Amino acid sequence: MESYLIELDFPNKVVLVTGSGTGIVQAIAKKFAENGASIILLGRRKEPLEETQSELQSIISKVGSSGKIKIFPGVDVSDEQAITNMFNTIANEIGRVDILVNNAGVSGPVKLFTNSNFSDFKECVMIHLTGTFWTTIKCIENMQKGSKVITISTFFTEENKYEQRPYRFRTPYTSAQGAKNRLAEAFAWELVPDGIQSVATNPGPVHSDRIYKTVYPKAAAEFLRIGGFSGLSSSEIEKSLYRLLNVLGEEQTAIDKEMEMVVQQVFNERIKNEQDKVKLTSSLRELLSKTQQIAEKIQMNTKKMIVDNEFLSQEQVAEMVLNLSSEKMSKLLNGKIVPNDRVFYPTRPIIGTFTHQKESDISNKVIVLIVNTSKEKDLKRAKNIANSLVKKIKQLVILTGDPKDLGYYKKFHAHSVNMSNEQAVKEMLRVVREKFSAINGVVFLTGDYDYEAALKSLSRTQWDKIVENYLLAPALITRQSVVHMVPKGALSEPSLFKGSNGTVIIIGPDSPVGDKISGVVRARSEIFRGALRPLNATVNQELRDVVKSNIRQNLILAGNIEGSQPDEEKIPSLILNILSQSNSGSNGQTIFYVDES
Repeated sequence: MESYLIELDFPNKVVLVTGSGTGIVQAIAKKFAENGASIILLGRRKEPLEETQSELQSIISKVGSSGKIKIFPGVDVSDEQAITNMFNTIANEIGRVDILVNNAGVSGPVKLFTNSNFSDFKECVMIHLTGTFWTTIKCIENMQKGSKVITISTFFTEENKYEQRPYRFRTPYTSAQGAKNRLAEAFAWELVPDGIQSVATNPGPVHSDRIYKTVYPKAAAEFLRIGGFSGLSSSEIEKSLYRLLNVLGEEQTAIDKEMEMVVQQVFNERIKNEQDKVKLTSSLRELLSKTQQIAEKIQMNTKKMIVDNEFLSQEQVAEMVLNLSSEKMSKLLNGKIVPNDRVFYPTRPIIGTFTHQKESDISNKVIVLIVNTSKEKDLKRAKNIANSLVKKIKQLVILTGDPKDLGYYKKFHAHSVNMSNEQAVKEMLRVVREKFSAINGVVFLTGDYDYEAALKSLSRTQWDKIVENYLLAPALITRQSVVHMVPKGALSEPSLFKGSNGTVIIIGPDSPVGDKISGVVRARSEIFRGALRPLNATVNQELRDVVKSNIRQNLILAGNIEGSQPDEEKIPSLILNILSQSNSGSNGQTIFYVDES
Protein backbone atom coordinates (compact mmCIF):
# COMPACT_ATOMS: atom_id res chain seq x y z
CA MET A 1 0.00 0.00 0.00
CA GLU A 2 1.25 3.49 -0.87
CA SER A 3 2.30 5.51 2.17
CA TYR A 4 1.40 9.17 2.56
CA LEU A 5 3.81 9.87 5.42
CA ILE A 6 6.11 12.81 5.06
CA GLU A 7 9.49 12.07 6.66
CA LEU A 8 8.53 11.63 10.29
CA ASP A 9 10.41 10.39 13.27
CA PHE A 10 9.43 10.49 16.94
CA PRO A 11 12.47 9.27 18.91
CA ASN A 12 12.20 9.82 22.67
CA LYS A 13 8.63 11.10 22.33
CA VAL A 14 5.94 9.88 24.74
CA VAL A 15 2.57 9.34 23.08
CA LEU A 16 -0.69 8.71 24.97
CA VAL A 17 -3.54 7.20 22.93
CA THR A 18 -6.99 6.81 24.50
CA GLY A 19 -9.31 3.99 23.51
CA SER A 20 -9.73 0.25 23.66
CA GLY A 21 -6.34 -0.84 22.37
CA THR A 22 -7.91 -2.29 19.21
CA GLY A 23 -8.80 -0.94 15.77
CA ILE A 24 -7.72 2.64 15.13
CA VAL A 25 -5.97 2.91 18.50
CA GLN A 26 -3.80 -0.09 17.72
CA ALA A 27 -3.00 1.22 14.23
CA ILE A 28 -1.98 4.63 15.64
CA ALA A 29 0.13 3.08 18.39
CA LYS A 30 1.94 0.84 15.88
CA LYS A 31 2.79 3.77 13.61
CA PHE A 32 4.22 5.76 16.50
CA ALA A 33 6.17 2.73 17.72
CA GLU A 34 7.63 2.25 14.23
CA ASN A 35 8.81 5.85 14.43
CA GLY A 36 10.61 5.45 17.75
CA ALA A 37 8.04 6.70 20.27
CA SER A 38 7.13 5.36 23.72
CA ILE A 39 3.45 4.52 23.95
CA ILE A 40 0.91 4.83 26.77
CA LEU A 41 -2.43 3.10 26.27
CA LEU A 42 -5.55 3.11 28.41
CA GLY A 43 -8.87 1.40 28.13
CA ARG A 44 -11.58 -0.41 30.01
CA ARG A 45 -10.59 -3.94 28.92
CA LYS A 46 -7.29 -5.53 29.95
CA GLU A 47 -6.99 -8.26 27.30
CA PRO A 48 -6.86 -6.10 24.14
CA LEU A 49 -4.43 -3.71 25.82
CA GLU A 50 -2.10 -6.59 26.70
CA GLU A 51 -2.31 -7.99 23.16
CA THR A 52 -1.45 -4.59 21.67
CA GLN A 53 1.34 -4.15 24.22
CA SER A 54 2.93 -7.40 23.06
CA GLU A 55 2.72 -6.35 19.38
CA LEU A 56 4.20 -2.93 20.14
CA GLN A 57 7.11 -4.45 22.04
CA SER A 58 7.88 -6.60 19.00
CA ILE A 59 7.87 -3.51 16.77
CA ILE A 60 10.21 -1.64 19.14
CA SER A 61 12.62 -4.56 19.14
CA LYS A 62 12.50 -4.75 15.35
CA VAL A 63 13.24 -1.04 14.77
CA GLY A 64 15.80 -0.98 17.57
CA SER A 65 14.38 2.06 19.36
CA SER A 66 14.50 2.88 23.06
CA GLY A 67 10.69 3.15 23.20
CA LYS A 68 8.73 1.72 26.13
CA ILE A 69 5.13 0.60 26.51
CA LYS A 70 2.87 1.37 29.45
CA ILE A 71 -0.76 0.24 29.69
CA PHE A 72 -3.52 1.34 32.06
CA PRO A 73 -6.34 -1.24 31.97
CA GLY A 74 -9.64 -0.58 33.68
CA VAL A 75 -9.50 3.14 32.93
CA ASP A 76 -12.60 4.80 31.47
CA VAL A 77 -11.96 8.32 30.13
CA SER A 78 -15.24 9.48 31.67
CA ASP A 79 -14.07 8.40 35.14
CA GLU A 80 -12.65 11.49 36.86
CA GLN A 81 -10.67 9.69 39.54
CA ALA A 82 -9.31 6.98 37.24
CA ILE A 83 -7.93 9.58 34.82
CA THR A 84 -6.53 11.69 37.66
CA ASN A 85 -4.82 8.65 39.21
CA MET A 86 -3.40 7.60 35.85
CA PHE A 87 -1.77 10.97 35.26
CA ASN A 88 -0.37 10.96 38.79
CA THR A 89 1.34 7.67 37.90
CA ILE A 90 2.56 9.06 34.58
CA ALA A 91 4.03 12.11 36.35
CA ASN A 92 5.87 9.90 38.86
CA GLU A 93 7.05 7.11 36.54
CA ILE A 94 7.40 8.70 33.08
CA GLY A 95 7.53 12.41 33.75
CA ARG A 96 5.75 13.84 30.73
CA VAL A 97 3.52 13.32 27.69
CA ASP A 98 4.54 14.82 24.36
CA ILE A 99 1.55 13.86 22.22
CA LEU A 100 -2.00 13.13 23.35
CA VAL A 101 -4.35 11.41 20.89
CA ASN A 102 -7.97 11.66 22.05
CA ASN A 103 -9.63 8.71 20.35
CA ALA A 104 -11.81 7.05 23.00
CA GLY A 105 -15.43 6.84 21.94
CA VAL A 106 -18.59 4.80 21.58
CA SER A 107 -21.13 4.67 18.78
CA GLY A 108 -23.93 5.42 21.24
CA PRO A 109 -27.51 4.33 20.72
CA VAL A 110 -28.56 4.07 17.08
CA LYS A 111 -32.23 4.78 17.69
CA LEU A 112 -34.92 7.40 17.41
CA PHE A 113 -33.97 9.98 20.01
CA THR A 114 -37.33 9.89 21.77
CA ASN A 115 -37.10 6.11 22.15
CA SER A 116 -33.54 5.74 23.36
CA ASN A 117 -32.67 5.58 27.05
CA PHE A 118 -31.48 8.94 28.29
CA SER A 119 -28.78 7.18 30.28
CA ASP A 120 -27.27 6.13 26.92
CA PHE A 121 -27.28 9.77 25.81
CA LYS A 122 -25.42 10.77 28.97
CA GLU A 123 -22.90 7.95 28.60
CA CYS A 124 -22.12 8.99 25.03
CA VAL A 125 -21.61 12.62 26.07
CA MET A 126 -19.52 11.60 29.08
CA ILE A 127 -17.12 9.55 26.96
CA HIS A 128 -16.82 11.71 23.85
CA LEU A 129 -17.01 15.19 25.33
CA THR A 130 -16.24 15.04 29.04
CA GLY A 131 -13.68 12.29 28.54
CA THR A 132 -11.86 14.42 25.97
CA PHE A 133 -12.06 17.49 28.19
CA TRP A 134 -10.79 15.91 31.40
CA THR A 135 -8.09 13.79 29.74
CA THR A 136 -6.77 16.91 27.98
CA ILE A 137 -6.91 19.02 31.15
CA LYS A 138 -4.93 16.48 33.16
CA CYS A 139 -2.57 15.71 30.30
CA ILE A 140 -1.47 19.30 29.70
CA GLU A 141 -0.33 19.39 33.33
CA ASN A 142 2.28 16.87 32.18
CA MET A 143 3.15 18.59 28.89
CA GLN A 144 5.96 20.90 27.84
CA LYS A 145 6.27 23.55 25.14
CA GLY A 146 6.00 21.92 21.71
CA SER A 147 3.57 19.20 22.82
CA LYS A 148 0.51 18.27 20.74
CA VAL A 149 -3.13 17.42 21.41
CA ILE A 150 -4.72 15.51 18.51
CA THR A 151 -8.47 14.90 18.78
CA ILE A 152 -10.21 12.41 16.49
CA SER A 153 -13.76 13.55 15.93
CA THR A 154 -16.25 13.70 13.05
CA PHE A 155 -17.85 16.12 10.63
CA PHE A 156 -21.02 14.20 11.33
CA THR A 157 -22.00 17.31 13.29
CA GLU A 158 -21.81 20.22 10.90
CA GLU A 159 -24.75 22.16 9.47
CA ASN A 160 -23.09 23.42 6.29
CA LYS A 161 -25.13 22.08 3.37
CA TYR A 162 -21.93 21.19 1.53
CA GLU A 163 -20.63 19.01 4.31
CA GLN A 164 -21.74 15.85 6.07
CA ARG A 165 -24.77 16.56 8.20
CA PRO A 166 -25.93 15.23 11.55
CA TYR A 167 -27.71 12.01 10.76
CA ARG A 168 -30.90 10.48 12.13
CA PHE A 169 -30.66 7.94 14.95
CA ARG A 170 -27.29 9.37 16.09
CA THR A 171 -28.40 12.31 18.24
CA PRO A 172 -26.15 11.62 21.28
CA TYR A 173 -23.14 11.01 19.04
CA THR A 174 -23.59 14.09 16.85
CA SER A 175 -24.34 16.38 19.81
CA ALA A 176 -21.26 15.25 21.75
CA GLN A 177 -19.01 15.37 18.69
CA GLY A 178 -20.30 18.82 17.72
CA ALA A 179 -19.16 20.13 21.07
CA LYS A 180 -15.90 18.16 20.84
CA ASN A 181 -14.97 19.82 17.53
CA ARG A 182 -15.44 23.23 19.08
CA LEU A 183 -13.61 22.12 22.25
CA ALA A 184 -10.52 21.25 20.19
CA GLU A 185 -10.62 24.73 18.67
CA ALA A 186 -10.99 26.38 22.09
CA PHE A 187 -8.04 24.41 23.48
CA ALA A 188 -5.91 25.63 20.56
CA TRP A 189 -6.57 29.24 21.60
CA GLU A 190 -6.06 28.62 25.31
CA LEU A 191 -2.82 26.68 24.91
CA VAL A 192 -1.01 29.26 22.76
CA PRO A 193 0.82 30.75 25.80
CA ASP A 194 1.97 27.22 26.72
CA GLY A 195 3.29 26.50 23.23
CA ILE A 196 0.98 23.47 22.88
CA GLN A 197 -0.94 22.84 19.64
CA SER A 198 -4.46 21.38 19.39
CA VAL A 199 -5.69 19.91 16.12
CA ALA A 200 -8.79 17.81 15.40
CA THR A 201 -9.23 15.38 12.54
CA ASN A 202 -12.46 14.06 11.07
CA PRO A 203 -11.50 11.05 8.96
CA GLY A 204 -15.06 10.12 8.00
CA PRO A 205 -16.18 6.48 7.80
CA VAL A 206 -13.32 4.09 8.54
CA HIS A 207 -13.06 0.37 7.87
CA SER A 208 -13.87 -1.26 11.21
CA ASP A 209 -15.87 -4.10 12.67
CA ARG A 210 -17.80 -1.63 14.82
CA ILE A 211 -19.34 0.26 11.91
CA TYR A 212 -20.11 -2.89 9.87
CA LYS A 213 -21.46 -5.00 12.74
CA THR A 214 -23.12 -2.39 14.92
CA VAL A 215 -23.86 1.03 13.46
CA TYR A 216 -25.26 0.06 10.04
CA PRO A 217 -27.28 -2.99 11.23
CA LYS A 218 -28.65 -1.02 14.19
CA ALA A 219 -29.74 1.80 11.88
CA ALA A 220 -31.40 -0.77 9.61
CA ALA A 221 -33.14 -2.34 12.62
CA GLU A 222 -34.49 1.06 13.68
CA PHE A 223 -35.85 1.74 10.18
CA LEU A 224 -37.67 -1.60 10.33
CA ARG A 225 -38.97 -0.97 13.86
CA ILE A 226 -40.48 2.32 12.73
CA GLY A 227 -41.70 1.16 9.32
CA GLY A 228 -43.00 -2.25 10.42
CA PHE A 229 -42.44 -5.72 8.98
CA SER A 230 -44.51 -8.78 8.08
CA GLY A 231 -47.14 -8.78 10.79
CA LEU A 232 -44.72 -8.14 13.63
CA SER A 233 -45.32 -5.32 16.10
CA SER A 234 -42.71 -2.60 16.59
CA SER A 235 -41.85 -3.91 20.05
CA GLU A 236 -41.47 -7.49 18.70
CA ILE A 237 -39.15 -6.27 15.95
CA GLU A 238 -37.09 -4.33 18.49
CA LYS A 239 -36.79 -7.21 20.97
CA SER A 240 -35.98 -9.73 18.24
CA LEU A 241 -33.33 -7.71 16.45
CA TYR A 242 -31.75 -6.66 19.74
CA ARG A 243 -30.84 -10.33 20.15
CA LEU A 244 -30.30 -11.36 16.54
CA LEU A 245 -27.91 -8.53 15.62
CA ASN A 246 -25.43 -10.02 18.08
CA VAL A 247 -25.06 -13.10 15.88
CA LEU A 248 -25.29 -11.39 12.49
CA GLY A 249 -22.39 -12.57 10.32
CA GLU A 250 -21.69 -15.66 12.44
CA GLU A 251 -22.07 -19.33 11.44
CA GLN A 252 -25.60 -20.40 10.50
CA THR A 253 -25.75 -22.80 13.45
CA ALA A 254 -25.19 -19.91 15.89
CA ILE A 255 -27.86 -17.84 14.15
CA ASP A 256 -30.32 -20.75 14.19
CA LYS A 257 -29.71 -21.37 17.90
CA GLU A 258 -30.27 -17.72 18.81
CA MET A 259 -33.35 -17.51 16.59
CA GLU A 260 -34.87 -20.51 18.36
CA MET A 261 -34.31 -18.76 21.72
CA VAL A 262 -35.87 -15.54 20.41
CA VAL A 263 -38.97 -17.39 19.17
CA GLN A 264 -39.40 -19.04 22.56
CA GLN A 265 -38.81 -15.96 24.69
CA VAL A 266 -40.20 -13.07 22.63
CA PHE A 267 -43.17 -14.84 21.02
CA ASN A 268 -44.07 -17.33 23.74
CA GLU A 269 -47.64 -16.06 24.08
CA ARG A 270 -48.27 -16.19 20.33
CA ILE A 271 -47.20 -19.82 19.88
CA LYS A 272 -50.16 -22.22 20.13
CA ASN A 273 -48.75 -25.04 18.01
CA GLU A 274 -45.79 -26.14 15.93
CA GLN A 275 -47.17 -24.38 12.85
CA ASP A 276 -47.09 -21.02 14.68
CA LYS A 277 -43.47 -21.66 15.64
CA VAL A 278 -42.48 -22.48 12.06
CA LYS A 279 -44.26 -19.39 10.71
CA LEU A 280 -42.63 -17.06 13.25
CA THR A 281 -39.20 -18.54 12.60
CA SER A 282 -39.69 -17.91 8.89
CA SER A 283 -40.72 -14.29 9.60
CA LEU A 284 -37.61 -13.76 11.72
CA ARG A 285 -35.37 -15.16 8.97
CA GLU A 286 -36.91 -12.68 6.54
CA LEU A 287 -36.57 -9.90 9.10
CA LEU A 288 -32.87 -10.59 9.63
CA SER A 289 -32.28 -10.85 5.89
CA LYS A 290 -34.06 -7.53 5.32
CA THR A 291 -32.00 -5.93 8.08
CA GLN A 292 -28.81 -7.07 6.38
CA GLN A 293 -29.99 -5.74 3.01
CA ILE A 294 -30.82 -2.31 4.43
CA ALA A 295 -27.49 -2.19 6.33
CA GLU A 296 -25.59 -2.95 3.13
CA LYS A 297 -27.57 -0.28 1.29
CA ILE A 298 -26.72 2.31 3.97
CA GLN A 299 -23.08 1.31 3.67
CA MET A 300 -23.10 1.66 -0.13
CA ASN A 301 -24.94 5.00 -0.01
CA THR A 302 -22.31 6.32 2.38
CA LYS A 303 -19.53 5.11 0.10
CA LYS A 304 -21.05 6.84 -2.92
CA MET A 305 -20.94 10.17 -1.10
CA ILE A 306 -17.15 9.91 -0.66
CA VAL A 307 -15.12 11.32 -3.50
CA ASP A 308 -13.18 8.10 -4.18
CA ASN A 309 -15.97 5.68 -3.12
CA GLU A 310 -13.66 4.23 -0.49
CA PHE A 311 -13.61 4.33 3.28
CA LEU A 312 -10.27 5.13 4.88
CA SER A 313 -8.32 2.24 6.31
CA GLN A 314 -7.24 2.27 9.95
CA GLU A 315 -3.64 2.55 8.76
CA GLN A 316 -4.48 5.67 6.74
CA VAL A 317 -6.06 7.26 9.81
CA ALA A 318 -2.90 6.43 11.77
CA GLU A 319 -0.74 8.08 9.12
CA MET A 320 -2.99 11.14 9.24
CA VAL A 321 -2.51 11.38 13.03
CA LEU A 322 1.27 11.12 12.69
CA ASN A 323 1.32 13.84 10.06
CA LEU A 324 -0.75 16.13 12.28
CA SER A 325 1.61 15.41 15.18
CA SER A 326 4.67 16.66 13.30
CA GLU A 327 6.18 20.03 14.19
CA LYS A 328 5.45 21.54 10.82
CA MET A 329 1.90 20.31 10.36
CA SER A 330 0.71 20.90 13.94
CA LYS A 331 1.84 24.53 13.85
CA LEU A 332 0.34 25.05 10.40
CA LEU A 333 -3.00 23.49 11.33
CA ASN A 334 -3.25 24.54 14.99
CA GLY A 335 -6.92 25.12 15.86
CA LYS A 336 -8.16 23.52 12.63
CA ILE A 337 -10.46 20.56 12.05
CA VAL A 338 -9.26 18.51 9.09
CA PRO A 339 -10.29 17.34 6.61
CA ASN A 340 -13.57 19.17 6.15
CA ASP A 341 -14.74 18.02 2.76
CA ARG A 342 -14.44 14.25 2.54
CA VAL A 343 -18.17 13.58 2.63
CA PHE A 344 -20.87 15.40 0.66
CA TYR A 345 -24.46 15.41 1.89
CA PRO A 346 -26.64 17.99 0.08
CA THR A 347 -29.46 18.94 2.41
CA ARG A 348 -32.15 21.50 2.83
CA PRO A 349 -31.06 24.65 4.70
CA ILE A 350 -31.77 24.71 8.41
CA ILE A 351 -30.28 28.02 9.52
CA GLY A 352 -32.09 31.31 9.23
CA THR A 353 -32.42 34.74 10.71
CA PHE A 354 -35.70 35.85 12.16
CA THR A 355 -38.31 36.96 9.67
CA HIS A 356 -41.67 37.78 11.16
CA GLN A 357 -44.56 35.89 9.58
CA LYS A 358 -48.27 36.38 9.91
CA GLU A 359 -49.37 35.06 13.29
CA SER A 360 -52.40 32.87 13.89
CA ASP A 361 -54.53 32.66 17.02
CA ILE A 362 -52.83 30.79 19.89
CA SER A 363 -55.38 31.53 22.60
CA ASN A 364 -56.09 27.79 23.02
CA LYS A 365 -52.50 26.73 23.63
CA VAL A 366 -50.89 25.46 26.83
CA ILE A 367 -47.22 26.47 27.01
CA VAL A 368 -44.56 25.44 29.52
CA LEU A 369 -41.67 27.85 30.09
CA ILE A 370 -38.68 26.13 31.72
CA VAL A 371 -35.92 28.27 33.20
CA ASN A 372 -32.70 26.57 34.26
CA THR A 373 -30.81 29.64 35.42
CA SER A 374 -30.89 32.11 38.27
CA LYS A 375 -28.74 34.85 36.76
CA GLU A 376 -30.38 38.27 36.92
CA LYS A 377 -30.08 38.84 33.17
CA ASP A 378 -31.73 35.49 32.43
CA LEU A 379 -34.48 35.97 35.01
CA LYS A 380 -35.40 39.28 33.35
CA ARG A 381 -35.44 37.58 29.96
CA ALA A 382 -37.64 34.78 31.31
CA LYS A 383 -40.11 37.24 32.84
CA ASN A 384 -40.17 39.22 29.60
CA ILE A 385 -41.01 36.04 27.70
CA ALA A 386 -43.64 35.05 30.29
CA ASN A 387 -45.35 38.46 30.13
CA SER A 388 -45.54 38.22 26.34
CA LEU A 389 -46.89 34.68 26.39
CA VAL A 390 -49.48 35.00 29.13
CA LYS A 391 -51.38 37.65 27.16
CA LYS A 392 -51.75 35.43 24.09
CA ILE A 393 -52.28 31.85 25.29
CA LYS A 394 -54.72 29.76 27.31
CA GLN A 395 -52.30 28.72 30.06
CA LEU A 396 -48.68 29.38 30.94
CA VAL A 397 -46.83 27.12 33.37
CA ILE A 398 -43.34 28.10 34.53
CA LEU A 399 -40.88 25.49 35.79
CA THR A 400 -37.70 26.66 37.47
CA GLY A 401 -34.64 24.69 38.47
CA ASP A 402 -34.16 26.60 41.71
CA PRO A 403 -37.01 26.75 44.29
CA LYS A 404 -35.62 30.11 45.46
CA ASP A 405 -36.67 31.65 42.14
CA LEU A 406 -40.37 30.85 42.60
CA GLY A 407 -40.94 34.22 44.26
CA TYR A 408 -39.71 35.92 41.10
CA TYR A 409 -42.59 34.31 39.18
CA LYS A 410 -45.25 34.72 41.89
CA LYS A 411 -47.83 36.23 39.53
CA PHE A 412 -47.56 33.16 37.27
CA HIS A 413 -48.41 29.48 37.68
CA ALA A 414 -44.93 28.31 38.72
CA HIS A 415 -43.28 25.17 40.17
CA SER A 416 -39.71 24.02 40.74
CA VAL A 417 -38.20 20.81 39.35
CA ASN A 418 -34.75 19.23 39.35
CA MET A 419 -33.66 19.49 35.70
CA SER A 420 -31.05 16.77 36.11
CA ASN A 421 -33.61 14.24 37.33
CA GLU A 422 -35.28 12.54 34.37
CA GLN A 423 -38.13 11.09 36.42
CA ALA A 424 -38.87 14.44 38.09
CA VAL A 425 -39.05 16.23 34.73
CA LYS A 426 -41.19 13.46 33.25
CA GLU A 427 -43.61 13.51 36.18
CA MET A 428 -43.96 17.30 36.24
CA LEU A 429 -44.78 17.44 32.52
CA ARG A 430 -47.25 14.57 32.98
CA VAL A 431 -49.04 16.52 35.72
CA VAL A 432 -49.20 19.63 33.51
CA ARG A 433 -50.58 17.63 30.60
CA GLU A 434 -53.25 15.97 32.74
CA LYS A 435 -54.27 19.18 34.48
CA PHE A 436 -54.60 21.26 31.31
CA SER A 437 -55.41 18.43 28.84
CA ALA A 438 -52.44 19.18 26.57
CA ILE A 439 -48.95 20.59 26.22
CA ASN A 440 -48.71 22.47 22.93
CA GLY A 441 -45.31 24.03 23.36
CA VAL A 442 -42.27 23.98 25.63
CA VAL A 443 -39.77 26.83 25.82
CA PHE A 444 -36.47 26.05 27.56
CA LEU A 445 -34.02 28.78 28.58
CA THR A 446 -30.50 27.52 29.27
CA GLY A 447 -29.26 30.89 30.47
CA ASP A 448 -26.04 32.65 29.57
CA TYR A 449 -22.58 31.15 29.82
CA ASP A 450 -19.45 32.58 31.44
CA TYR A 451 -17.06 32.73 28.50
CA GLU A 452 -14.35 34.45 30.51
CA ALA A 453 -13.66 31.34 32.58
CA ALA A 454 -10.66 29.53 31.10
CA LEU A 455 -11.14 25.83 30.39
CA LYS A 456 -7.87 25.15 32.24
CA SER A 457 -9.31 26.79 35.37
CA LEU A 458 -12.42 24.59 35.55
CA SER A 459 -12.69 21.80 38.08
CA ARG A 460 -14.35 18.59 37.01
CA THR A 461 -17.39 19.50 39.11
CA GLN A 462 -17.68 22.87 37.37
CA TRP A 463 -17.35 21.27 33.93
CA ASP A 464 -19.97 18.61 34.72
CA LYS A 465 -22.39 21.32 35.80
CA ILE A 466 -21.83 23.21 32.54
CA VAL A 467 -22.42 20.07 30.46
CA GLU A 468 -25.55 19.34 32.49
CA ASN A 469 -26.99 22.81 31.93
CA TYR A 470 -26.09 23.45 28.30
CA LEU A 471 -26.40 20.02 26.72
CA LEU A 472 -27.93 17.32 28.91
CA ALA A 473 -30.83 19.44 30.22
CA PRO A 474 -31.88 20.73 26.74
CA ALA A 475 -31.75 17.17 25.42
CA LEU A 476 -33.76 15.80 28.35
CA ILE A 477 -36.37 18.56 28.10
CA THR A 478 -36.71 18.01 24.34
CA ARG A 479 -37.17 14.27 24.76
CA GLN A 480 -39.73 14.49 27.56
CA SER A 481 -41.60 17.33 25.84
CA VAL A 482 -42.05 15.28 22.67
CA VAL A 483 -43.20 12.30 24.73
CA HIS A 484 -45.99 14.46 26.18
CA MET A 485 -46.99 15.87 22.78
CA VAL A 486 -47.71 12.52 21.12
CA PRO A 487 -50.55 10.08 21.83
CA LYS A 488 -49.98 7.55 24.60
CA GLY A 489 -48.35 4.44 23.26
CA ALA A 490 -46.44 6.27 20.52
CA LEU A 491 -43.07 5.20 21.90
CA SER A 492 -43.93 1.54 21.31
CA GLU A 493 -45.97 2.19 18.15
CA PRO A 494 -44.14 4.80 15.99
CA SER A 495 -47.05 5.21 13.57
CA LEU A 496 -48.83 7.20 16.31
CA PHE A 497 -46.30 10.00 15.87
CA LYS A 498 -47.73 10.81 12.44
CA GLY A 499 -49.53 14.13 12.35
CA SER A 500 -48.84 14.96 16.01
CA ASN A 501 -48.39 18.66 16.71
CA GLY A 502 -46.17 20.53 19.11
CA THR A 503 -43.28 22.92 19.40
CA VAL A 504 -40.10 22.78 21.47
CA ILE A 505 -37.99 25.93 21.61
CA ILE A 506 -34.48 25.89 23.08
CA ILE A 507 -32.97 29.30 23.85
CA GLY A 508 -29.25 28.61 24.03
CA PRO A 509 -26.43 30.72 25.44
CA ASP A 510 -25.84 34.14 23.89
CA SER A 511 -22.86 35.16 21.82
CA PRO A 512 -20.18 37.07 23.73
CA VAL A 513 -20.87 40.74 24.33
CA GLY A 514 -18.20 43.46 24.16
CA ASP A 515 -16.33 45.91 21.94
CA LYS A 516 -13.29 43.69 21.52
CA ILE A 517 -13.94 39.97 21.82
CA SER A 518 -10.84 37.80 21.82
CA GLY A 519 -10.51 34.65 19.75
CA VAL A 520 -10.35 32.47 22.85
CA VAL A 521 -13.63 33.89 24.19
CA ARG A 522 -15.35 33.35 20.84
CA ALA A 523 -14.01 29.79 20.72
CA ARG A 524 -15.33 28.98 24.21
CA SER A 525 -18.72 30.43 23.31
CA GLU A 526 -19.11 27.96 20.47
CA ILE A 527 -18.58 24.74 22.46
CA PHE A 528 -22.18 24.29 23.55
CA ARG A 529 -23.77 26.27 20.78
CA GLY A 530 -21.87 23.74 18.67
CA ALA A 531 -23.59 20.91 20.56
CA LEU A 532 -27.11 22.33 20.33
CA ARG A 533 -27.03 22.82 16.55
CA PRO A 534 -26.52 19.12 15.64
CA LEU A 535 -28.97 18.16 18.42
CA ASN A 536 -31.54 20.36 16.72
CA ALA A 537 -30.76 19.09 13.23
CA THR A 538 -30.89 15.40 14.14
CA VAL A 539 -34.05 15.61 16.25
CA ASN A 540 -35.90 17.43 13.48
CA GLN A 541 -34.80 14.95 10.82
CA GLU A 542 -36.37 12.21 12.90
CA LEU A 543 -39.54 14.07 13.80
CA ARG A 544 -40.12 15.39 10.28
CA ASP A 545 -38.75 12.80 7.87
CA VAL A 546 -38.85 9.52 9.80
CA VAL A 547 -42.02 9.51 11.94
CA LYS A 548 -43.85 12.20 9.88
CA SER A 549 -44.92 14.32 12.84
CA ASN A 550 -45.52 18.05 12.88
CA ILE A 551 -43.52 18.45 16.10
CA ARG A 552 -40.43 20.60 15.71
CA GLN A 553 -37.54 21.70 17.86
CA ASN A 554 -36.48 25.29 17.22
CA LEU A 555 -33.16 26.66 18.46
CA ILE A 556 -32.79 30.38 19.23
CA LEU A 557 -29.29 31.80 19.58
CA ALA A 558 -29.13 35.47 20.54
CA GLY A 559 -26.30 37.90 19.93
CA ASN A 560 -24.22 38.74 16.89
CA ILE A 561 -20.66 38.89 15.62
CA GLU A 562 -20.38 42.60 16.47
CA GLY A 563 -20.66 41.81 20.16
CA SER A 564 -23.61 44.11 20.85
CA GLN A 565 -26.23 43.33 23.47
CA PRO A 566 -29.06 41.09 22.22
CA ASP A 567 -32.37 42.78 21.45
CA GLU A 568 -34.56 41.44 24.27
CA GLU A 569 -37.77 42.23 22.40
CA LYS A 570 -36.90 40.00 19.46
CA ILE A 571 -36.83 36.78 21.48
CA PRO A 572 -40.44 36.82 22.79
CA SER A 573 -41.60 38.10 19.40
CA LEU A 574 -39.93 35.15 17.67
CA ILE A 575 -41.32 32.69 20.24
CA LEU A 576 -44.86 33.92 19.67
CA ASN A 577 -44.32 33.75 15.93
CA ILE A 578 -43.02 30.16 16.06
CA LEU A 579 -45.85 29.03 18.34
CA SER A 580 -48.44 30.51 16.00
CA GLN A 581 -47.25 28.53 12.99
CA SER A 582 -49.36 25.43 12.48
CA ASN A 583 -46.36 23.45 11.32
CA SER A 584 -43.44 25.27 12.85
CA GLY A 585 -40.11 24.57 11.26
CA SER A 586 -41.59 22.64 8.35
CA ASN A 587 -39.38 24.58 6.00
CA GLY A 588 -36.34 23.33 7.84
CA GLN A 589 -35.32 26.75 9.13
CA THR A 590 -35.16 25.78 12.75
CA ILE A 591 -32.05 27.61 13.98
CA PHE A 592 -32.55 31.32 14.43
CA TYR A 593 -29.89 33.94 14.94
CA VAL A 594 -32.28 36.62 16.04
CA ASP A 595 -29.86 39.54 16.15
CA GLU A 596 -28.20 38.93 12.80
CA SER A 597 -29.46 40.81 9.76
